[in-house]
Amino acid sequence: MASAPLSPDLLKIDCEKETEKITTALRNALISFRRRGYVVAVSGGIDSSVTLGLCARAVSPDKVVALQMPERHSAEETLGLSGMVADTFKVKKYHEDISEVLEAVGFYRRYDECVAGVIPGYGRGWKSKIVVPNVVTHDGFTVFSVVAQSPDGRLIKERLPLNAYLGIVAATNFKQRIRKMMEYYYADKNNFAATGTPNRLEYDQGFFVKLGDGAADVKPIAHLYKSQVYQLAAYLGVPEEIRRRPPTTDTYSLEQGQDEFYFSLPYEKMDLCLYGKNNGYSAAEAAKAVGLTSEQAERVYRDIDMKRSGTKYLHMPPILVEKVREAG
Repeated sequence: MASAPLSPDLLKIDCEKETEKITTALRNALISFRRRGYVVAVSGGIDSSVTLGLCARAVSPDKVVALQMPERHSAEETLGLSGMVADTFKVKKYHEDISEVLEAVGFYRRYDECVAGVIPGYGRGWKSKIVVPNVVTHDGFTVFSVVAQSPDGRLIKERLPLNAYLGIVAATNFKQRIRKMMEYYYADKNNFAATGTPNRLEYDQGFFVKLGDGAADVKPIAHLYKSQVYQLAAYLGVPEEIRRRPPTTDTYSLEQGQDEFYFSLPYEKMDLCLYGKNNGYSAAEAAKAVGLTSEQAERVYRDIDMKRSGTKYLHMPPILVEKVREAG
């Protein structure tokens, strides 16, 4: 049993010291990479905004590029918020709408076909998202469903068969991989390095796409719980509009929160459960801290383990049959 009671106070950080630690690491990384600056893909979300602010502090704004990459399904506010944070930190921003690239690889067609196989009639003018049952109230196998909204506003929810689910995820992963391809174009063009923007919840629980948003030269905030990222956001001066914005995947055409697609709980509660599990607190102690029953907290703890096990592959480097000694 840990000594201090589990509470949000345990996640408080000294923002000045943390900023100095991260910016020092960012400067040292450029020396190792032999690169001049950083590219940050900005979505108007808290993680990419904090990463942009840290990079601007580390190497000066003229050596940082903010890359905006919306597409047909992006939320309307994404472009405005990502532009706002780029202007706040006085970095160069570039706009690359990736809709045509996604069209060229057949993303929209492939995605629509998968959903239409479950919801007949689905197509142009419809919106949709994938959802899962909340692990706190659902004890059993994770069942994915698709929620679709027709052009006249009707909502339809259907359980996804495995093949349809895999097809939707495989198609949707085009978005993250194309964005990372574009990031590295700007990185190579400027002799910059590419950043990754996952916080600790996302990094620990495998909430990223391999060789998509999971690819990067440096991940400056992967050690920080999301509530700590919010603390840094206030310290760095990230606009309040972004700090107030609920965490979203901004991946599906229908508005979707991260906690209805992937995480068991809203981030402030999920942070405490993950911290508790990482630091020897029992599920009962976590339950008391976040307002769950002991049984519900046990489910959250089991879900953490299942996600770690199920996404271990995402963290693995390529396997070599034999180590190549001269290459590292």
